[in-house]
This record gives sequence, structure tokens and C-alpha cells, in this order.
Amino acid sequence: MRLGDIITIVGGKVLTKNINLDLEVSSCGAADLMSDVLAYTKSGSLLLTGLMNPHSIRTAELADLAGIVFVRGKTPGEDTMKLAEELGIPLIGSHYGMYEMCGRLYQAGLAPTMK
Repeated sequence: MRLGDIITIVGGKVLTKNINLDLEVSSCGAADLMSDVLAYTKSGSLLLTGLMNPHSIRTAELADLAGIVFVRGKTPGEDTMKLAEELGIPLIGSHYGMYEMCGRLYQAGLAPTMK
């Protein structure tokens, strides 16, 4: 599924510059524990999280994730957004909670991420 389509489905707001809306996202997972992200996601996945610090960006880099969507209208600080832009990791914000966002994306056909 295209990142641009995902943004529409979750009512998202793009938080970082120069993102590729045509980027293909293979699957999606939701977690606030970055150890779970490292253990259970696969390359090309999208992460839904409420964790807004630079650790989430570093984890996305290590796990080769397609991007991060922050839930419940949360917006990360400047340092987090700057790091994401430096690493080319798209950040998106959405007003939906994690549970509803998961349901919306699953219903739209985005596969769950599992190893």
C-alpha cells in the first residue's frame, strides 16, 4: 500500500519534509516498547506508536521501517523530527488512537507485521 494512501486512511498529517508518498509499505505494527518493534517487525513495515522521542527514530532506522505514525494527535519535538529528516524516515501524525488506527489500516488491507 502506498504511504500516501495510508495518510488518507488515518487522516494523517505529514510531519517531516521530503517524503515519498509513493513509498510502498508492506505491513504495519503498533507498539510503544521499542524492544517489541525490534523483535517483531520486518523491513518495510510502518510503525504506529505514541512514543515520541529519538529512540523511536533510532529503532525505525535499525529495523529498516518505512515510517512512523504517531497516535492520539501527538507531535514529536524538534530534535526527534530533525533526526528523522536526517535519516529519511517519514513521520506522520494522526488524531486516532492506536486501536482505531490499527483497525482502519487492517480493514483497508494493510497486512500485520510478523516475523
